[in-house]
Amino acid sequence: MTISPENYEYCELCPRKCRADRRAGERGFCGMGPEAVLARAMLHPWEEPGITENGAPSGAVFFTGCTMQCVYCQNRKISDSGPCIPVGIPRTAEQMAQIFLRLQKEGASNIDLVTPTHFLPDITAALDLCRGVLTIPVVYNTGGYERAEVIRAAGPYMDYWLPDVKYFDDALALRYSRVPRYFETACKALAEMIAAAEKKAADGGRPARERVIVRHMVLPGQKEDSIRILRELADRFGTERFLISLMSQYTPQEEVPSPEAGKVPAFTKANFPELFRRVTTYEYEKVVEEALRLGFDGYRQDRTTAKKEYTPDFDLSGL
Repeated sequence: MTISPENYEYCELCPRKCRADRRAGERGFCGMGPEAVLARAMLHPWEEPGITENGAPSGAVFFTGCTMQCVYCQNRKISDSGPCIPVGIPRTAEQMAQIFLRLQKEGASNIDLVTPTHFLPDITAALDLCRGVLTIPVVYNTGGYERAEVIRAAGPYMDYWLPDVKYFDDALALRYSRVPRYFETACKALAEMIAAAEKKAADGGRPARERVIVRHMVLPGQKEDSIRILRELADRFGTERFLISLMSQYTPQEEVPSPEAGKVPAFTKANFPELFRRVTTYEYEKVVEEALRLGFDGYRQDRTTAKKEYTPDFDLSGL
């Protein structure tokens, strides 16, 4: 496939293939129309060291809307595609290109595209406009629920890949994120990311292994699912083709007592009692131990990151 504005017509950019005619103003599952909507652009110092240079911050660009609906999402203010329009400002490809270039001028070591899938036609157009002037790498930062064909088409534009692999158990993915066939879909997308990284590495620069960082956030009560993910990834891909970033930052969010139409049940202690606590040191360390036993290399997170202060304030600044 090719990426173009026509993708917004009967949209199939994400695996849901909801076929909403976004060009005609119809809102798909992501809740978005034919214009890219941004919530913030900022220098972001907390991404993995592997995608930054000499400790310089990422140039994070947060996009509004999402193809997933995680009940515990810390970015709910911008990701929720319910009946209320989430926070964000429409920006053209030309305006986005200027944002990317400004972040580069301010000292960003990369352009970190956070949840970009549903706006790829505008993003690739923006990257085309600043080709040759934008000299820092571009990072595809995603929840992992991606179409392999779309990742393949986006490959030439991206230098680094930062996907989540959230769940192995399909029932867990449906319960927490309203996502069908999550693990198999994420693995197909990951295979394309690895292939794109290996192709890019052949042209020089960082090795392919350092261009793909698979994130996994350990959830309370789900260490066995986390361990299963690590074992399955090792079986399918080996441990030498990407890095692992194990995250302990899960932070219980405030209750959302009013369920949104068509969404997962309301995020309340009555519906999800297991998610209203932090991950224990024991849970997190058992997952880390398994990653080391399997031979993965990568990053582990300091336990102090499990704080609400690490969630950006989506105040529309930098746009």
